[in-house]
Amino acid sequence: MADKHPYTSGPGGLVQAVAQLRKSFPAIVSAETLKKLEIAPNNETYVLNILRFVGVLDAENKKTSDSAQIFNKHEDEEFQLSFAKLVEKSYHELFALHGEGAWTLPLNKLISFFRNHDSTSDIVGKRQATTFQTLAALSGKAAATPIQVTPKPAGNSTKVTKTVKPAKAVAAKMEASVAQRADQLKPNSDSTVTPPMALTVRVEINLPAGGDQKTYDAIFKSIRENLLNGNGV
Repeated sequence: MADKHPYTSGPGGLVQAVAQLRKSFPAIVSAETLKKLEIAPNNETYVLNILRFVGVLDAENKKTSDSAQIFNKHEDEEFQLSFAKLVEKSYHELFALHGEGAWTLPLNKLISFFRNHDSTSDIVGKRQATTFQTLAALSGKAAATPIQVTPKPAGNSTKVTKTVKPAKAVAAKMEASVAQRADQLKPNSDSTVTPPMALTVRVEINLPAGGDQKTYDAIFKSIRENLLNGNGV
């Protein structure tokens, strides 16, 4: 048995491994086995360490005599009761200290225990604690931790690309909207009452610093023709 308590980065791989072994328990459960089953990608060895630690697998990654009987139990309650005994035996130091209350210890209490017992870092202690909580959930002693599973994209899936309109297109759309709104506000010739309306338009002109008189004349001529006289419309 390992001196330090095992851990993994998340509960998903361990939960999937136990569920798979309850359905079908291969003669040897290796990292390659988990890869083929797509369980715990890049974390296969961590999950195997946990399974060996609690006595599900032996040193050669074969099922033990105890686990052979436990994983053949079909009813969840029967499986959980037997699996809990394996976990309690493996974590005997924790149960010797906290008794049955170890199953439901707060996360911080578990982290403190594992860090002091194994002299581990904060992140490793936290992972050891969450691993035990996962085993407690599998034993029916604690609430299960929600697991997020990202579905694989279909083989013929199409990548969705969001199109962002250019700034000029947005500005043109806004200008058209303003023009439409102005048309709606024009007084109706058939109406007997014409509501008063005032419209102020501010035009900001940035003149080039190095321009000559000819340049300025051209700018103001363009403004007169396109804005004041409306020839550019």
